[in-house]
Amino acid sequence: MAESDQQTRCGFVALIGAPNAGKSTLLNQLVGAKVSIVSRKVQTTRTQVRGIALSSKAQIIFVDTPGIFAPKRRLDRAMVTSAWGGATDADLIGVLIDVGRFDHEENTALLEKLAELRQPKFLILNKIDTIPKEKLLAITAAVNERAKFEATFMVAALTGYGVKDILSWLETRLKPGPWLYPEDQISDAPLRFLAAEITREKIFERLHDELPYRSTVETESWQQRPDGSVRIEQTIYVEREGQRKIVLGEGGQTIKAIGQKARVEIAEAAEAKVHLFLFVKVRENWSDDPERYREMGLDFPKS
Repeated sequence: MAESDQQTRCGFVALIGAPNAGKSTLLNQLVGAKVSIVSRKVQTTRTQVRGIALSSKAQIIFVDTPGIFAPKRRLDRAMVTSAWGGATDADLIGVLIDVGRFDHEENTALLEKLAELRQPKFLILNKIDTIPKEKLLAITAAVNERAKFEATFMVAALTGYGVKDILSWLETRLKPGPWLYPEDQISDAPLRFLAAEITREKIFERLHDELPYRSTVETESWQQRPDGSVRIEQTIYVEREGQRKIVLGEGGQTIKAIGQKARVEIAEAAEAKVHLFLFVKVRENWSDDPERYREMGLDFPKS
């Protein structure tokens, strides 16, 4: 075997796309574990989340970015800025497109802006199991005409179909170099952050159509107990009293259900028994508070 074939490889791969294209679902499949929250709601991912995958001698550091869309609010602008920043800093860029919405205006705008990014790009067509094969071939040709891609992959991220093909290709495209993370590490996100994200996901799942996006979760306390378990306190911030009542639910049933589901997944991530305590507080206009943006890992837009 040639010496170059024995070298370890390492690099950053940004995943970009319109909201709800399936980036977080794909990232979790690529890594083989949950590192990014998933929701039917668009724009669930608010900041860059890194997931680390191993393929042969290559360590591939995926960057899941917020969905790219036309921003209307301050938080929107911060999320889009974070997404383009993640793409700019990466070695390669994977452009994810939901084949059922390939001609949507958000994808059109995204493909037009790709020319500004110097990095090599590859195309990932997701949800291919939702359309007939003849349509898929036409979509593949149409998208490749709009931008230059080194390769095209067809996947169904929800089931994992086609995901290994992406990893196999990337391991040959990354430059030789030492791994940046230990072999068993799957994310660079602190557990406190991941725990808050898990709880936020459970809020979306439970209150999909009832609660607006104006909610956030912060892990206020993380205490290791003598018996090896972890005591965690989290605060869910909303903007109005009416929203607080929705999260609590009648007799506290909603917040109890959210906490039970979050606790199970946080315990899996922490590999320990978890005692989770949730509090709901009203903080008007939290989305205009620079401190909240720092908690989410976002730069605060000045205007």
